[in-house]
Amino acid sequence: MASMFLVCTDDARFAEAALGEARAVLSEQGFPAPAQLALPGWTLLHAGHIIAGPPSLLQRGDDLVAVAGTLVADGKMGEAALAALLAMDPLALDWDRLGGQFVALVRRNGRTFLFGDYFSAFQLFHDTDDRVFATTFLAAARALPRLSFDAQGVYELAFNVMPVGDDTVFEQLRTLSPNSIVELTATGAVRHAVAKPLPDATSDLRLAEMIARHRERLRAIVGAHVDALGGNVRAPLSGGLDSRLVLAALRDRGCAPQLYVYGVPGDEDVVIAQAIGAALGFPVEWHDKQQAQIAPDAFAALVDRNFHQFDGLPTFGNIFDNGAHGSAQRARHADGALAVSGGCGEIYRNFFYLPDRRYTAHDIAGTFFARFVASDATARFDAGVFLERIAGKIAAALAPPAATGRLTRNRVEQIYPRIRCRALFGREISLEARFSPYLMPFLDHRVVAEAMTLPLALKHAGRFEAALLNAIDPALAAQPSAYGHDFAGPPSLAHRRSEWLTRIRPVWLRRHSYALRRRLGPMGDEHGGMLTPDYMGRVIDLDFPAMRTFFDMPAITDSAVWRRIANLEYLAEKLGSRVVG
Repeated sequence: MASMFLVCTDDARFAEAALGEARAVLSEQGFPAPAQLALPGWTLLHAGHIIAGPPSLLQRGDDLVAVAGTLVADGKMGEAALAALLAMDPLALDWDRLGGQFVALVRRNGRTFLFGDYFSAFQLFHDTDDRVFATTFLAAARALPRLSFDAQGVYELAFNVMPVGDDTVFEQLRTLSPNSIVELTATGAVRHAVAKPLPDATSDLRLAEMIARHRERLRAIVGAHVDALGGNVRAPLSGGLDSRLVLAALRDRGCAPQLYVYGVPGDEDVVIAQAIGAALGFPVEWHDKQQAQIAPDAFAALVDRNFHQFDGLPTFGNIFDNGAHGSAQRARHADGALAVSGGCGEIYRNFFYLPDRRYTAHDIAGTFFARFVASDATARFDAGVFLERIAGKIAAALAPPAATGRLTRNRVEQIYPRIRCRALFGREISLEARFSPYLMPFLDHRVVAEAMTLPLALKHAGRFEAALLNAIDPALAAQPSAYGHDFAGPPSLAHRRSEWLTRIRPVWLRRHSYALRRRLGPMGDEHGGMLTPDYMGRVIDLDFPAMRTFFDMPAITDSAVWRRIANLEYLAEKLGSRVVG
């Protein structure tokens, strides 16, 4: 991604200490030695990609542009993209010319501005006093002398994988809002509001015309990356639809990526991906999650390595595995390859599985974010307050200026990219693009905007997405899938019936779905981990001194929730005495 760290220099002792911590974190995570640049009132550290990537820093006299992440401007990357961005007015950006997920610092005409991509998916952390801005979570955390866990952020991470909105797990740290541009002045930071609209009406074009528009959007965005970075591309393939559509878009631009599938022996994804490769004549590399065996005595060193590789807080808290997760990440970025993801492909589908009617922000919070059992938490947890705060963040994310009352179904669709994708896939992007460029085309705002115009009926059971895939690459669409049918024709009756049964469940019932499932017995997820006491007792205090104020650990029978809480306990231990309360 490259990495950026900025500190206000009004307090010289604080600034010097913060810069020292930032340098240490960047070194521990494998970044090259950063360049240090002085700006009026601020100091910037900027480091290139851990492995390799296009230039991310351009200086022209007093003017400069520095980027972390993967920037596309005018269909170009590298120095040409930096020059194009430098020529733009940061307070009047032409977003039709910009793509990718990134954080940018632009200094021109004596003024310095800091901003993120359209959804602020690429994370920029800052303290609540706006003295520190950093694209690396641990650098931001270690720059501060005092941290305390934020109950809402902690519960959101434990129950829903990542905090949503601008929150983090610490009261003193936030992420930059997509609706803010920060001006860095000689006396501090000044916020400027910026609007990021999305279409709120469906298209009346014929299906063939919609497919043509979407295909051209994907061609342009994928093509900009492939044209700039050549054929060194690694992409996933599974039994689903999203990774296959990305592969089709790559093949449509003449790119033959190195393909891989991630799973355990006998996984449906592994079987289908390798069958597709055999049928169409290309290899699919298999990464076996269970292959490596780790002795308990070697576990502490492995977890420490995972912790730094994934910047303290990976998605799903996955630092306690056998090392396969970290090895797979390094493999897909080897030699500075462009790593590609099908994440956020559900912009083409009915992600919330809700019927075509109006809903409140609170309805959505209860439908999707009520994945908890209150008895897992201590008395600090209030389920009503928890969901009300999530509803408030959902409402605030829908511009302009916020959502009140019952939302039209089209605006409900915006919650997926603005809230869910920003939180989950934003963290993924921020961790992956540190090694080499990363492409997640379905979270490019221009693709998202086009998807927001799709009539809901076309989203059911992946009807439109399959049709788009078939229009781009019929041979790929005709291969079997994990849905029990191929994508060369309409979805099967069984697939449509399965989705319909979910859609007809009322919101009030879906709020209790997770709790009802927990009553049936212990739960987990595919990320697993070496979670037995013989392993975990070597890396954390199993009395959970930091997290027991939030959770009743013996009550938790969902290993995925337990693992994420253990990640927070490990984080607290690593940050040491600066974490209080």
